[in-house]
Amino acid sequence: MDIHPPIHINGAVVERVSSFKFLGIHLSQDLTWTTNCSSLVKKAHQRLFFLRTLKKHHLSSDILVNFYRCTIESILTSCITVWYGNCSASDRKALQKVVKTAQRIAGAPLPAIEEIYRRRCHRRAKKVSKDSCHPAHGLFTLMPSGRRYRSLRTKTTRVKRELTGEVFIHDTCLVLKQQLSIMYEQRHEQVELLSFLKPKHQSTSYFQL
Repeated sequence: MDIHPPIHINGAVVERVSSFKFLGIHLSQDLTWTTNCSSLVKKAHQRLFFLRTLKKHHLSSDILVNFYRCTIESILTSCITVWYGNCSASDRKALQKVVKTAQRIAGAPLPAIEEIYRRRCHRRAKKVSKDSCHPAHGLFTLMPSGRRYRSLRTKTTRVKRELTGEVFIHDTCLVLKQQLSIMYEQRHEQVELLSFLKPKHQSTSYFQL
């Protein structure tokens, strides 16, 4: 029995559903991503038929890989930074199974879903760290040394499964730290080069008669 009163908007009752598609993503009432992943896997399996058809016509592996990335990988990784971090192990296995099937058909190595997720999180983190107007910009706080980012302090591990995720927080900080280290080393080398090229005061003792 539903104990929650109905919600009205402009006099109309809002229907309660188990899942709702918003901007291409299936949002479930139980806050899981199984429905969304199942929908993506179903669409990807339909595209695998065309990949097999191209394979039967003896097209090269390069063409098959390009077709996969345009029609199948783009579906599996749609808005992946939003939902993949909280996917269950079975959902991730189902997604990766599609990649393995396509890899077997194309006869060429294909990037894993986990790899794509990490790469896109890194790219997103770089944009957030440079955008001072972004709501998550405050998550990236430099340490007093100016070379490392401060880690978030939490009492539970739940934050590691959220959108920011373990990759978004931990691995991204490592990447940014490496970039800062490279910038620091380059700056240090420039200073040393300038100090080397700077003309030094020559002793006049060599020119005395």
